[in-house]
Amino acid sequence: MSNFFENIPYEDAEHIDRMTKLTFELREYHLQVLERHDMADEAQLKQAIIEGAVPEHASYEDYLSASILDATREAIRDDLNAYLKGL
Repeated sequence: MSNFFENIPYEDAEHIDRMTKLTFELREYHLQVLERHDMADEAQLKQAIIEGAVPEHASYEDYLSASILDATREAIRDDLNAYLKGL
């Protein structure tokens, strides 16, 4: 198996490490928010709120949090991919 970091400067490797750790943490927080309501994704949570299956208060805030966490994670992944292409 090849070493991914073999020809990558130390500073770039640190940056990649920080970005991947943040992506992982955002994913985990996203899952934790959804698990509070036993939902698979924020769209399902939003639908449950609309249908009245879960209380609006706190559920809507969690829906917003899950949406923001997921969007942030995707933005960082896009940035990471662009960064890697630039190496």
